[in-house]
Amino acid sequence: MNNKAPKIFFASNIKFLRERKKISQEALAAKLGLTRAKLAAIEAGNTKSPQPEDYLNFSDFFKISIDTLLKVDLSKLGELKLRELEGGNDVYIRGGNLRVLAISVDQSNNENVEYVPVKAKAGYMAGYNDPEFIAALPKYSIPNLPTDRTYRIFPSVGDSMLPVPEGADIVAQYMTDWTDLKTDTPCIVILKGQQDFVFKLTTVNEDGTIRLKSLNPAYEPYTVAAADVLEIWRFYAYTSREFPEAPSDIDTVLTAIKHLETKLDRLRK
Repeated sequence: MNNKAPKIFFASNIKFLRERKKISQEALAAKLGLTRAKLAAIEAGNTKSPQPEDYLNFSDFFKISIDTLLKVDLSKLGELKLRELEGGNDVYIRGGNLRVLAISVDQSNNENVEYVPVKAKAGYMAGYNDPEFIAALPKYSIPNLPTDRTYRIFPSVGDSMLPVPEGADIVAQYMTDWTDLKTDTPCIVILKGQQDFVFKLTTVNEDGTIRLKSLNPAYEPYTVAAADVLEIWRFYAYTSREFPEAPSDIDTVLTAIKHLETKLDRLRK
């Protein structure tokens, strides 16, 4: 039996987070209703048993769970992981702020593939973690999907991802760890607040931001903070009722030129 006491990082984490936000002890103490002397004692580890409300107040202010404040040395984490924690993606949390994916199952206890219609967009952003809302969405069975992952279907809107046509249904896989995404991975990204679903080439930057780029060059790429993202779903497949158009004459000419250039390169070598 291991009787070794667990290491507690609360004191060093509070000091680290305060300095990261560039807040003085006086300013933070005032925001939390503490004296500067008490905050200094907490940061120095001289207060062995802070009051329960102190834990709650620090957790609410820094948007990080109490478990994480106690158990994880935050100074060892990168900026991206810190921003994910602040945005609700706290893998250490044991309370209600965990980003929980609500799912529904069929009579055989297999996960359904829910369809999120355009008219349900606003409701989805409010009820994405509400099992009752998810259970009310239309459901489909798609053959040959891996059974160890969660999928959902989202309609594409607009022409920013041409040649994927507007109105195509995007089948996408839920991403629990955004750092697994490679550069320019096509994804459905669910944004907070009054923002929208977007279907973009998605890159998670080292500075904690997420770059969203369109396939259509008429649209400029832009970045959002990780804290502004609710969910990311990686592209798996799409279906469309539009038949692809035949290539234009200019497309045919460009393709022929490209093939010719390839042959010339081979001859040179």
